[in-house]
Amino acid sequence: MDLETINLAAICTPADYNTRPLDTIYSNFIDALPVVRYCSESSKRLIHFSICEVYGKTVGSFLTNDHPLKNICDLIDTRILCTQRRCIPMHFFGSICKQRWSYACAKQLIERLIYAEGAENGLEFTIVRPFNWIGPRMDFIPGIDGPSEPLKMLMAENPPRANRHIFNVGNPNNEVTMKQLAEIMTQVYSKVSGEPPLEVPIVDVSSKEFYGEGYDDSDKQIPDMTIINKQLGWNPKTSSWDLLDSTLTYQHKIYSEAMRRSMAKSVASS
Repeated sequence: MDLETINLAAICTPADYNTRPLDTIYSNFIDALPVVRYCSESSKRLIHFSICEVYGKTVGSFLTNDHPLKNICDLIDTRILCTQRRCIPMHFFGSICKQRWSYACAKQLIERLIYAEGAENGLEFTIVRPFNWIGPRMDFIPGIDGPSEPLKMLMAENPPRANRHIFNVGNPNNEVTMKQLAEIMTQVYSKVSGEPPLEVPIVDVSSKEFYGEGYDDSDKQIPDMTIINKQLGWNPKTSSWDLLDSTLTYQHKIYSEAMRRSMAKSVASS
């Protein structure tokens, strides 16, 4: 097998999960079915991008902070999740009434379909679960933002070691709350832009206020890196600060230059 298909197509914006659940399910499951079937029938290797959210919520998330079993459940949940992150998820906790889970459930179901195609029909596949990726060029569109470049991936370059595996890709040491992320971004942007840090306070806003009724979220997103390290020899090395530094440096350069060109064009035409 010397041909492969890499599927990155998806509706993957939290605001859409909540307001466009049907589009989200169709995009992440129904629309992916022909791709899986084509690869299986044509003997093409499939590299499919899933998401860390297939694990849903932990048992501990349903207990109040003062519940006598809270600490025990949090500890057990973390150990169970780390074990399950090496294979197809064994459980999923997320209310049907919370439309936000349409994304995670669709992603988990297509994973199961791919796994079944491999078991019954011999499909060669690799499933990749990103754990909150960030970085320069995340929104790069070849041909629009710049010339197209080859997509380099260890799992694509090493088929024998990647086939029939599910890889979590993230940094277990980089889990932060949204508030912590905002605080780090404020400091990093000040460094990148040369402007003084914002002096306005960070305001706490609930997910319901921000995304609307029906939103819910995972309480733990810590990847187990055992399999990707064993099969491909890869371990994450970049801290949250360094990731944001490189990302904001790139974005600030690109967009500040774009603003200068736009303003110069506007002045020239006036």
